[in-house]
Parts: sequence; structure tokens; C-alpha cells
Amino acid sequence: MTRRTDAHPDLTRPDVLAPFFSTWRVDTPERQRQTVDAIARTWESRPWPAEDLRGYHVYTGHDGSTLLHHSQWASEQAYEAFVRTHRQERVDEIDTAVPGIERLGLGRYRHYRSATRQDRAPLAPGCIVIVDVEFEGPDPDRQRAWVDAVFEALESEPNPHPGGISAHFHLSTDGTRVLNYAEWESAEAHLDALAAPGDGVGSATPQWKRVQNWPGLTGGGGVSRYDHALGLVPR
Repeated sequence: MTRRTDAHPDLTRPDVLAPFFSTWRVDTPERQRQTVDAIARTWESRPWPAEDLRGYHVYTGHDGSTLLHHSQWASEQAYEAFVRTHRQERVDEIDTAVPGIERLGLGRYRHYRSATRQDRAPLAPGCIVIVDVEFEGPDPDRQRAWVDAVFEALESEPNPHPGGISAHFHLSTDGTRVLNYAEWESAEAHLDALAAPGDGVGSATPQWKRVQNWPGLTGGGGVSRYDHALGLVPR
């Protein structure tokens, strides 16, 4: 069966080889709440659809318009089997409850590297920050090199913000994007970090300037803040 959980997902699970992220646009905070409730009802009224689905989490965007979805799969083949057998009936029920949802596409990723603060006891995240970066064309070596450069910048950061908890970097399977799922103590802590001297959350160091001016970097979806709204796992 399906069980609801308040726990945030473990982004470093070794048995999750196909983490997926997608975004829905629902337009208003009220419709955000309605859609989360519809997802919960739809999933909790059915058996857990696949042993190889480790967890499914939904987040409400601070923009009042979007929902982020994160599903943790053992393989892409397991997801494709779910699409063939279980997905459409769930989509139909959710769309009946909340018509007009705009689905903006599914991103397929692989976890690459994570960083977690080690100087204090673990904290429950109060805000999830998604940083979406895009390159001008597919190049897996460039994806990895850019993330490695970010880690060099983080390790040399002279003024790390105390509100950051962790950062989990994912590489898109098409070789064009990097997604950082970052856990923060609060949205205010992230906003304070952005307001500090420098460009973004890093100081104005040579290492961060190298990251920001990486060859082939074209932008992407930018930076978005979310609250964890729903966690679903097998019972």
C-alpha cells in the first residue's frame, strides 16, 4: 500500500539510479493546495505501483503557481513500465479534480555529487532551493567538470552562509543540464545569502567567477524555492 510521510527524501540513496524531476503549473496558491490534495487522495487510494519506485515527493513553489515533483526510481525501465500500466489513470483522476494543470516536462537525471555541512547536528530543511543550469549542447564531461568546479568554489568559500544544509547535484541524461537540489534552513536564510556581496550565494572569489563564466553555460531555469508538501512511500 501507499503511505504518506513528512520526511524529506534521501537524495543520496544508492538504490535510486533514476531520479526524475518535473514541474506543473497550476496558477494560484489555492490550486496548489487543491492539486496536492488530489495527488494524495489518488495515490493513497491505490496500491503502491512498483517495487522499484522508492518514493514520490511533491513541493509547492514560493511563486504561488508551480509544483515540483521528485520521483526516485531504481531504473528508467521501471518508470516506463509504470507509464504503461498505472500513470494515466492517476493523471486522469487528478485532472478531474483540478482541471487545467499545465505539465512542463519531465527531466531525467543521475545523482553525481553531494555536499552536506558537517559542523553541526543534522537539521530538517525549511526550504528546498532548485538551481537549474543549462549548457549550449550535450557534453557529459562538461557537466561533471562544472559541478567539480562548484565543489572547488564551495571548499574555498571564505564566508559560507550558516543557513545552507546540503547541496545535491544531478546530471541530466541528455548531457545538457545540471540540477542542484539544495536544502536550506529557511527561505529567509537563502535570501540573506543571495543578498550578501558576490553574485549568487558565493563570495566574489576567482573560483566562483570561474563557475559563473564557464564556457558553454547558457542559463537554464534559474533559482526556485519550494516547500515540501507531500511525501509518498511504500507501506
